[in-house]
Amino acid sequence: MPNGYGDGMERSRSGPGQLVIRTVVVMFAIVSASPAWARDVVVTNTTELVAAITAAQPGDTISLEDGTYASTGASCSAVGTAAAPIVVRARHPLGAKIEFDAVEGFKVSGAYWTFEGLDIRGVCPIDDACEHAFHVFGAADHFTLTSSRVRDFNAQLKVNIGTVNGAIVAPNAGLVAFNELSDTRPRNTANPVTKLNIDGGDDWIVRGNYVHDGTKAGGDQTSYAVFMKSGGKRGVMERNLVICARDDQTAATRIGLSLGGGGTAPQFCAPAYDASVPCAVEHEGGTLRNNIIVNCSDVGIYLNRARDSKVLFNTLIATAGIDFRFDTTSGEAHGNLLTGVVRTRDGATMTATSNREAVALSTFQTWYVAPLVGDLTAIGDLVTPIGTVPTRTEVPDDYCAKPRSSGMTVGGAIDHLQGGCVTTVPPVGPDGGPSDHTPVNGDAGMDGASAGGCCSTQTRDGSRGGTICLAIGVLLGIGRKRTWPDARPFALTSSRGRRTSNRSRTPRRFARRRHPVRRGASRRHTGGRHGHRPCRCRDERRR
Repeated sequence: MPNGYGDGMERSRSGPGQLVIRTVVVMFAIVSASPAWARDVVVTNTTELVAAITAAQPGDTISLEDGTYASTGASCSAVGTAAAPIVVRARHPLGAKIEFDAVEGFKVSGAYWTFEGLDIRGVCPIDDACEHAFHVFGAADHFTLTSSRVRDFNAQLKVNIGTVNGAIVAPNAGLVAFNELSDTRPRNTANPVTKLNIDGGDDWIVRGNYVHDGTKAGGDQTSYAVFMKSGGKRGVMERNLVICARDDQTAATRIGLSLGGGGTAPQFCAPAYDASVPCAVEHEGGTLRNNIIVNCSDVGIYLNRARDSKVLFNTLIATAGIDFRFDTTSGEAHGNLLTGVVRTRDGATMTATSNREAVALSTFQTWYVAPLVGDLTAIGDLVTPIGTVPTRTEVPDDYCAKPRSSGMTVGGAIDHLQGGCVTTVPPVGPDGGPSDHTPVNGDAGMDGASAGGCCSTQTRDGSRGGTICLAIGVLLGIGRKRTWPDARPFALTSSRGRRTSNRSRTPRRFARRRHPVRRGASRRHTGGRHGHRPCRCRDERRR
């Protein structure tokens, strides 16, 4: 029977009591779906920033106003959740400039921390005193660094194990996406130099970053752009632009992307973490796809004790090629376009299919506008000169985040059948990810709902208590209405909730288009207030 509201809805036979119960359930669900006390904390100086990080709660967004923040570091130990991550962001992209004079900048031990749009630089007078902009360790799962510029550290990001309740654990499911990572000069240190130094942990994703000019001037003079090692699994490196030497042409050994790096001391290697058990597998099930790697004095891709590795559709220009090395290394290389060759060493096994090898630099220079600086704008039609190869289901898109052609696709990182793109800035795919949206274990650190919710309002202290107040008000209003046929329907008026989940936010792009935004045995970290301490490591020479 239609009700008195004229909307065709039927009243419950149970009367107002049943409606009250239903409303309680609905409003409880609304309240439970978002962190009621999440805050938007605006900071304008270093003291306020450290205080906000120290007092952080799940769902908080700490927003930095434009300006320079001189800092000696901050500890990020609060624990966020998938639905309520803790976000540290610049109110305007790259407007907040953080200068660290510290061995470690942000020390992250809590889960679900996101850092976005920050301009971070190491300013230590001695390079050994600026080791890491971010040290992520222990149970710091779902760490995210996005749309930031980080310069002048031995390792812009260091990830490794920590001890939690007597157990050794490593951070899992991290995401590093759409950042510029570089140094403005060679690092005068004998310590490891690697821009992204991921020592352990599973399901890490490194996507769409611009990594360049990381040179080690001391010790063995060997540096890496990015590696994952120490027994991790299922790491993904995709759609990154790596230029080992763009501005800095100092003579040194530079390696691009690696699974395994220079190896790990046994006591730091999963799963045994035992000095008497060798680190037989440095990484397992890793994938490197759709990367452009340029001007590395050594190999562009290095697999060191990397079991079941997939190296698919990468373009390597002016590098020594791709190395599969040591007896526990296995996998495949398919659809790569490169100077140098794909080879096995020291007992490694792999399958190589449809790779185009030994392409001269001069040939690349006839194909592209300025390949040595990462400008792969095509000169004419390149489908025929490069040739086509069978597509792979694991690689549904290309470097440009465009869907690859079905059946056959152009080899290398760019499918020229689909056109091209501006390659000097790794493009953002739909919703900030690749076109398939499903890398290995999902977009690490990007799941969860918005903390604000559709009907939330913000209280004077910055907390979000509007949903609870609305629920109470609605219930009181229902309880007071006794004459149901004459009652007028109430309406829920939504206000825009604050978005804190990185899934709901497309990463911001870099401020300058001309130059876009964008170490290594493991260390022991024991003792101290945060359960870790920095130490010096052995050299990261490629053995």
